[in-house]
Amino acid sequence: MTQRAKIDTGGMETEAVEPPVVHRPAGLTAAEVAERVARGEVNDVPLRSSRSTTDIVRANVFTRFNAIIGVLWVIMFFVAPIQDSLFGFVIIANTGIGIIQELRAKKTLDGLALIGEAKPTVRRDGVAAELSTSEIVLGDLIELGPGDKVVVDGVVAEADSLEIDESLLTGEADPVVKQPGDPVMSGSFVVAGGGAFTATKVGREAYAAQLAEEASRFTLVHSELRSGISTILKYVTWMMIPTAIGLIISQLVVKDNDLKNSIARTVGGIVPMIPEGLVLLTSVAFAIGVIRLGRKQCLVQELPAIEGLARVDVVCLDKTGTLTEGGMDVTELRPLNGSDEAYVRKVLGALGESDPRPNASLQAIIDAYPDSVDWRCTESLPFSSARKYSGAAFSEGNGENSTWLLGAPDVLLPSGDPTLTEIDHLNEQGLRVLLLARTTHDLDAPEVAADARPTALVVLEQRLRPDAADTLAYFAEQNVATKIISGDNAVSVGAVAGKLDMPGAENTVDARRLPTDREEMAKVLDENAVFGRVSPQQKRDMVAALQSHGHTVAMTGDGVNDVLALKDADIGVSMGSGSEATRAVAQIVLLNNSFATLPSVVAEGRRVIGNITRVATLFLTKTVYSVLLAVLVVCSQVEYPFLPRHLTLLSTLTIGVPAFFLALAPNKERARPNFVRRVMRYAIPGGVIAAACTFTTYLLARHHYSGEGALEAETSAATLTLFLVSMWVLAIIARPYTWWRITLVATMAGAFLLVLVVPWLQDFFALKLVGTTMPWAAVVIAAAGGVLLEVAYRWVSRRFPA
Repeated sequence: MTQRAKIDTGGMETEAVEPPVVHRPAGLTAAEVAERVARGEVNDVPLRSSRSTTDIVRANVFTRFNAIIGVLWVIMFFVAPIQDSLFGFVIIANTGIGIIQELRAKKTLDGLALIGEAKPTVRRDGVAAELSTSEIVLGDLIELGPGDKVVVDGVVAEADSLEIDESLLTGEADPVVKQPGDPVMSGSFVVAGGGAFTATKVGREAYAAQLAEEASRFTLVHSELRSGISTILKYVTWMMIPTAIGLIISQLVVKDNDLKNSIARTVGGIVPMIPEGLVLLTSVAFAIGVIRLGRKQCLVQELPAIEGLARVDVVCLDKTGTLTEGGMDVTELRPLNGSDEAYVRKVLGALGESDPRPNASLQAIIDAYPDSVDWRCTESLPFSSARKYSGAAFSEGNGENSTWLLGAPDVLLPSGDPTLTEIDHLNEQGLRVLLLARTTHDLDAPEVAADARPTALVVLEQRLRPDAADTLAYFAEQNVATKIISGDNAVSVGAVAGKLDMPGAENTVDARRLPTDREEMAKVLDENAVFGRVSPQQKRDMVAALQSHGHTVAMTGDGVNDVLALKDADIGVSMGSGSEATRAVAQIVLLNNSFATLPSVVAEGRRVIGNITRVATLFLTKTVYSVLLAVLVVCSQVEYPFLPRHLTLLSTLTIGVPAFFLALAPNKERARPNFVRRVMRYAIPGGVIAAACTFTTYLLARHHYSGEGALEAETSAATLTLFLVSMWVLAIIARPYTWWRITLVATMAGAFLLVLVVPWLQDFFALKLVGTTMPWAAVVIAAAGGVLLEVAYRWVSRRFPA
């Protein structure tokens, strides 16, 4: 029913038509919600961000190598003293450490995921409130606005110029205009307009919701580092099986020695072939990375993102919300073409009131210009990143009707318009300028912006993030190129970049002039750093162009216009205050909205990758020399020189303890590809030299010693050589030296020396150097091995650069 009201317009009464009363659906009642909960019609898809406790325990306990070592450990309990079973206790400790660290990481991650969880607005009993996605029931009325993610399947109940992007589901980039009655799918998101939809499928029935949950679930797999380690372990297993069989036959059949001693030495040969601590340290390093980043309010939604960001060499930044804070302030209003300023203020106030979900620019206008109560919005055109303006039609209360547009001046004005010169001067100061223009066309007309009459300029000042300059400087120091990709005016974006002392800020590019050919676009991107007037699709194209030139690209953003680019980038980084859609597709969410957290993420990734590469070299050097020693023993038909206790001692001092410290140390080196190749190029020559030196000492000792106790003396001499060569490998891996690394190496050497001089430790580890000739020969051979290691490592670095 239409209502009419008398309005006084300067002493003259006119009759104005008031809008019809619109009855909004009230949503479900509390009783209806309770009834649906009782029937189980709840959105109960578990939004887990991490593996369950059971999964973590199972993954750490039930491993291939734990099974092998467990069997050998049981055997050793029956045939040898307890000191030959020490390797089993080490495995228990390693497994326990792995479980504890991953559970700590899980606790951190789950807590952050709860903070960052999407909270859709649900209307019940006529009242809209934010609820957890798990509280939504079948039939709930869920409100939508720009940037909101559709969390369950449903049917549109209300639509106000509602445009939804379904590209994450269908691959179709163009947004779809939705009308009441149209279906909406979970996983899509709103790019413009608003409305509400009724939930028709919740929980596991909403298939797209399951896909979204699976895609965003925390995982320890699918990373180059872990797949590289898996490849190495696969080859180790294939090498280990025939070697172990040959060793068993050699020690138990051919030599026909004392059975228990032969079994002990056979196990002593098999155990060190297994790089049991490598997987543990990888998991621990990743888990501690999650904990460290969690303390800085950084949610890692996919664990390999830590690794991926370490490999990044280009970071694409959206200016708004990243380099600048979300809020803005209106600093000036400039009427154009003789417009009345008071009237312009009324227009701006009405425009602000017409949008129920204003962006940062419109919010600044709302704060500066209150709404005129006698103006009524009859139609609205929400802001879209693609068209770069919004609009509304009004009944002004005095019988007049008008239609207005507010947006980018260089989009609404024709090229060459004199007003653009004035705007350029403002943009050069880093100010943001919006144009208010009056149009005679309907808002739904394709040519709505044609012949629009400029009415006023709204000048906005953006608030620079205080930490942005330091963050950009960090990336420059780390040789990571930064590209500002913004939808704002190119000159204004360049001025902001200049204030932050960003290299290349003086060369700004208007993205509307970018070539569409990918190769040509990539060249322009490589040569320039600041880009303005970039459309959402162009952001996606620019990421693809950079990737086509071999770059590893990280994209940061907080708005719906960033979603497509975030999805396609190697690493997507979203601000915690960003839209639900942005947070859903990003691998990393900065919950504190601080761009300054990003260097910490990069540093954490570099620490993990660089250090795991170091310690993997240590572990695999041991595997190589263990396999070669076993082969040499089989071919020479001699007793295996070591008991398990000897190699447990060596592994602990030259690998286990040092690797733990090295894996958690700072490391700023940018991660490089070809993990397996980079590790094996050092592990193979290191292992070959260690095996050759050790076996040479052992053969010499066999000729030198004779009689009772000869085997123990031979073993002690060989152990000394192997320890010294392994320490040299550790000394090389620990470079560049710092005080704590020198202390670490010296402490390990001191611990071994202690074993050699303390009588009860000599007896416990069956290590006692006999005479002076062979011990000094062992030292000389180890020194020669050290020289060979230095030569080999330098030759490998030149011949097979990473």
